[in-house]
This record gives sequence, structure tokens and C-alpha cells, in this order.
Amino acid sequence: MSFLQPAMLIALPLIALPIVIHLINQRRFQTVQWGAMQFLLAANRMSRGYARIRQWLILAARTLAVAALVFAISRPLSSGWLGVAGGGQVDTTIILLDRSPSMNQAGPGGVSKLEAGIASLVDSLETLGGNRYLLIDSVNQEPVEFEKPSDLLQMPETMSVSASADLPSLLEAADRYIRENRPSRAEVWMLSDVRRNDWKDDSGRWNAIRESLVELPQMVRFHLLAYPELPSGNRSLGVTQVRRIEDGDAAKLLLSLQIQQDESGPALTTLPVSLELNGARSVFNVELSGKGSDLVDHLVVLDGGTSRGWGRVSLQADSCASDNEFFFVFDKEPPRKTLIVSDDPAEVRPVEFAAAISPDAAVVCESVNITPDDLVSQDLDSVSLIAWHVAIPPEDQGLHAVLQAFVQRGGQLIFFPPESPTDARFAGVSWGMWQEPQVVRVGSWVGDQDLLSRTRSGDALPVGELKVTRHCDLAGEFRSLAVLDGGAPLLARATTDRGGVFFCTTTTAAGDSSLATAGVVLYAMIQRAGEAGAKTLSSTQQAIAGDAAVGKLQGWEQLAGSEEGLSSTYSSTAGVYQGEGELLAINRSAGEDSATIVPAERVESLFANLDFDRVNQKAANSSSLIQEVWRLFLIIVLLALIAEAVLCIPKRISANDALNSFGSGTNSQVSQVSGFDDTGVEPQTEDVSVGGVA
Repeated sequence: MSFLQPAMLIALPLIALPIVIHLINQRRFQTVQWGAMQFLLAANRMSRGYARIRQWLILAARTLAVAALVFAISRPLSSGWLGVAGGGQVDTTIILLDRSPSMNQAGPGGVSKLEAGIASLVDSLETLGGNRYLLIDSVNQEPVEFEKPSDLLQMPETMSVSASADLPSLLEAADRYIRENRPSRAEVWMLSDVRRNDWKDDSGRWNAIRESLVELPQMVRFHLLAYPELPSGNRSLGVTQVRRIEDGDAAKLLLSLQIQQDESGPALTTLPVSLELNGARSVFNVELSGKGSDLVDHLVVLDGGTSRGWGRVSLQADSCASDNEFFFVFDKEPPRKTLIVSDDPAEVRPVEFAAAISPDAAVVCESVNITPDDLVSQDLDSVSLIAWHVAIPPEDQGLHAVLQAFVQRGGQLIFFPPESPTDARFAGVSWGMWQEPQVVRVGSWVGDQDLLSRTRSGDALPVGELKVTRHCDLAGEFRSLAVLDGGAPLLARATTDRGGVFFCTTTTAAGDSSLATAGVVLYAMIQRAGEAGAKTLSSTQQAIAGDAAVGKLQGWEQLAGSEEGLSSTYSSTAGVYQGEGELLAINRSAGEDSATIVPAERVESLFANLDFDRVNQKAANSSSLIQEVWRLFLIIVLLALIAEAVLCIPKRISANDALNSFGSGTNSQVSQVSGFDDTGVEPQTEDVSVGGVA
């Protein structure tokens, strides 16, 4: 049981007041033995058992009435959130708000998880009260102070967006605020649907965050309002590739998309897909079965040889509207220029060939072989890919800064190991020692994304057929895209804010691997990296909502997207935007389509050693989490007093019973005979008066 005024519980000892009155009342009488009354006393003892039970009930009713009155004054709470208000009023209340697209999932009444959660928080916080309120949302990740809980219903920082949340970053912001402002008592309320994509429960940051929160000198309690309910019958849509091609004087668009659904269908379903292209709408059908379907290179004829533009594909509305549409932009394919940096041109000839052969007649591919000294003189603004076949330049050299600027612009960079590796690092990764096993093959690789993903037809690359005779170790923080038998990485990607930095741990030399002879994998790697780099050279860009590289888009115009979106949140809202001579399409991340919930046990472990509680809600329920129940205790007071009054009603005695008890002709009057006092509590003494004399 929790109380809004727990200090009033200090009055609980008052429940002993009826007992104290009873004990004091026992001292009012003195026992006088009188032989003439022995018969009457014996008759009274025969009914004492029932009377004793009745009097104990009277005493219990009086005690209950006092206790219930004290509880009512203390303002008790009833909720699914046990112990929320224990300990008195809170000095600072911090709300961590997950605004990710999955929070836009609606319940049966059309109310989203985000809307229902905010309404519940407002009602609960208004009941609990507080001195200061702050909001840290998943977009801004900075504390915003507001005056009263009802302000949450109108704040723009509580609107749904298309950017994924980062719960570790929100907790870091809360920890930083508490340390800087030192509130006497703080409570952190988290509103989220506990998606793994937003919680990142496998991140190493959680241990550091938990340790920092445990060390806080202030009293901090953490409450999670979770909406783990998954949508039923939901479908999601995403565009995997858009290519503009020219066929004579006509221009066409090849559109590839993927549709997923959370439940397998027993039969083939024809699903209508709406296509909006530069404002013109049309509909085409997609055959859907099982868990989903892929549509590859759907042909759309462009009017009048349109060179660039934007589009939107969408599905029929369901319970989660945020994943029913996807925006895209298109333009003439920019040339893919690759610089191959090496001291030995013959050694990198296979890479040069792979970069120069175009995968499509409409795509211009060019490869140039240069030395490291020639890099400074190159116009890197027209380069999409750099294949680096020499030692990594040290950080204090100018070449290192040139490569960093190239990657920051969005270019792609692939490092191949030099013959004599150094300990120089790039993007936190460095080469180790050469290893020369017999012959090893690739044990596993990432086939659903990045450089080694499946082909357009859905076939997997023959990565498992590669043979590696010699490879170089890697040191630092990276993500392995292909792993050799034994655990050593073959292809890895470093962590960057923009652009791509890859490390291939073997070379194309015949004595090192079969990359050159089995050239499909090498060709796919080089062309996909070049394509990704070329996209950054176009005047049309695809971006992920919330990506720091997008910027604030100040002064940009929204061409398509949510009409409720604010200009300050363009970079976090799905849509098409125009500005500075460019077209930009923003969409949710691919992780938002993965409906994976963090298990409750895992959430508990993330908050181990902290004062943490959780309650699960549904979007259909927007009622308050906390309700005062003092009225119930007042009713208990009234019922207890009524019961006490009923039990105190004296028993009726007939005239014959009175004559039989006192005897005929007797003028004596018995005021009390081993009976009970006027309080209804049985005394332990008898006071007998006869004829007015005690």
C-alpha cells in the first residue's frame, strides 16, 4: 500500500485508544461479596460465553474505525504500479519518452501507444504531485522543463516521429542532469514499447550506465510504463532499390520493394500497392504469401524523360501506420569513379577490373590506379570509392586527414592489408600480424545487408566457396561481415558517422586467396561499395530518420509526408524534402520493422541493484496508473461504527424472566451484576446495590 501523505501514519497508535479506555474503565468498580446474590451471579455466568464474543466484536469494530480513519487521512493509493508514491513527495520528476515509429501502433479504439501512455502519465503525475518536471525525448535527448503534467498533452516534443529511440542515451542524459542539479529526491519515468531496436540491450554502454546510476548519492527510483503488445496482422513496406534507366529517348524507373507480414498466410494473396510519383498516383498489385514477398525491378515509365523526382509507395492502413509507406527519390545515375591506391599496379589489377566493369549499360564506371603521393592532387568530390592497398597513414600525416574528410563526405573506403603492416589506426581499427594457415574457408557471413548481401534475384553470393591461404589480423572495434573458420574476420566494417570504412584481411594475390579467380564476390563487394559512394554525389539522397548526418534541414520545404510534422523535426520525420538544390527522402530505419521485444527478465537485469518497477499496459487502456482510495476507508469507518452500534443494543428481557431472576416480592434492585459497563466492554468486577445501598 502506498500513501500520498505517509507522515499521517504516525497517528496509527491511536487504534489502541478503545483498548486503553476499556482498561481504565475496569478500575471503576469494586467487588463486594454478598451471599444473597450468588444465585444471580451463577445465572449470569451461564450466558457469559456469548456476551464475551459480542463484546470482543464491539472492541474490534471500534479499533477498526480508528485505523480506517487514519488510513483515509493518509490518502492511500491503489494501482498496478506498487510502491510508486512511497516515501513522500518527489522533488524532480524526469520523463524518458520513446517517440519511435513503433509507438504509433494503435489499439482497438484508434489510440496509439504513445497517446495512451502520455495520458496515463499525466493522470498519475497530477495525482502524485511534484516540484519540478522534465522531459527527455528520444529525438532531442536534452532535458526540457515544463510547469505541470497536463503540459505534456500539448508539447511538440511528445509527437510521434520516424526516428528510432536510444534508451541508453536517454538514461545517460537523465544521469547527467541528476549529477549536475543534485535534486534531493528524483523519480525517472520511462515510456516505451521495449523494442530491442530502441533499447539496444546488447550494448556495452548498459553496464557503465547502471554503475553510474547506482553510485548516485540521491534517492532515485525508476518506473517503466511498458507497451510490449505486438500488432496483429501487421504488414510493413520498404523500398530496397530505385534505379533510373534510359531506353532510347524514354526514361524508366526500376523499383524494387519488400513487403513483410507478421503472420504466415495459408494461401496466395493479391495486395494492392499505391504508388505516388511526383504527385501522380497509381496502383499496382503484388502477390503476397507466407512471411512476405519481394518485388524486383517493377517497371515504371517516366513522363517526358523526367531526369529526377520523388515517390512514395504505401499499403492499406492497419494497426501500425508508421510502416505502411516508404519515400524515395531518383536521379540520373552518377558515374562510379574508383581510386586504387597502391605501389604495385600489377598486384591490384583484379580490383581495378572489378571497379571498371559496369553492372548496367546506364552506369558509367571508371577506375584509376595511383600512388599515395598522387592522392592529394585528385578531385575527391567526384570519387565514390577508394581501395587502399598500402600501409595505413599515421594520424599526424596529411593523407590521414584527407581520407577522413572523404569518408565524412559519404565516400566509401576499403583497406587491403599491406605486406608490412604498421600499428597505425583508421576509424579505430589497425592491422595485426600476417597469419599463414593451410587453407581455410568462410564459416559465416552477413547475407541480408551490406557488401555481401544477396543478389537482386534473391540468390546468395558464393562467399562460402572462397579459399584463403593467408590473412592479416585486425585490432580495434569493428563489425565482422564475413568470418573465416576459426573465428578470424575476412571482411569487417568500422564504426563511422557517415560513409563506409571496410577492411578486407586478405589480398587478391593468387598466393593469398581465391578472390581473383572466383571473382563474383570481389566484383559484388567493389560495385556495391562504389554504388553507395556514388549516391552521395547525386543531388538526390536517401537518409534514415534521426541520422546526425542529415542535419536540421532549416529552410527546406516538405514535398511529401505527415502534415502534422514540424519544420524543427524534419530530420526525424519520414517524407520528401527539397532545399539547396537537392531532394532528400527520409524513412524509418530497417530495425523498426523488426518486432522483437526485450524479455522482461533481461529488462530486470539491466536495472539490477536499482530501485526499479514496471507495469505493462495496452494501447486500448489510457486510464490512470494510480487512484486514491481514501473514500473506501471512510466507508469502512461508517460500517465499523454501524456494526458497533448494533452490537451495543441491549438484549430484551421479558417480565417473567425478570421475576424468576430476582424472586417474587423482592424490592431489591440490581444495577450491575458481573455485567458490562456503559461502554459495552465487560469489566472484571461486580458492583451490586440493593435497596440503594452498595
